[in-house]
Amino acid sequence: MSPLNIEKGSTSHSAYDLRSHMSDTVETHTLAVLVENEPGVLARVIGLFSGRGYNIESLTVAEVDHTGRRSRITIVTSGTPQVINQIKMQLDRMVPVHEVADLTVEGPFVSRELALIKVIAKGEHRVESLRIAEIFRANVVDSTLQSFVFEITGTPEKVDAFCELMRPLGEVRLARTGVAAIARGV
Repeated sequence: MSPLNIEKGSTSHSAYDLRSHMSDTVETHTLAVLVENEPGVLARVIGLFSGRGYNIESLTVAEVDHTGRRSRITIVTSGTPQVINQIKMQLDRMVPVHEVADLTVEGPFVSRELALIKVIAKGEHRVESLRIAEIFRANVVDSTLQSFVFEITGTPEKVDAFCELMRPLGEVRLARTGVAAIARGV
């Protein structure tokens, strides 16, 4: 068959067919974005995600340089490698953005999340919740006759696992900070 007579249903691979070269694998990436600490910057960054239909799985922001008026936004997002690259390029082009680092590809990094988990339970379920908390190294930060509030720090997966074990013991109420992350080493 000549290249000009491509039959319907054939599987010819052309250099012009970009879909055959693109990955459909969805990956989760942690991005650290250093920005000017000024009104509206966070809204602009979030607007970039919502305007293009990108999902934010976790978002934290705090000032990291008071004298230089800089904040660090840590974003956990997911998408194909092409979508992740698009996000990084678009963030890097924004005027108040000083630096975009993809911690996931730049090397090892440490990430943690803080959660407060209230477990409303009675009887043996209260005892069991304390036993599980000890295994997970969660601290009791408040206690009443009907409930405990636990503080746990760790990876999002650790927080999820702790919550899943607590749910059968009673009503669970949850507050999470989102992921904070930083590169390891120098």
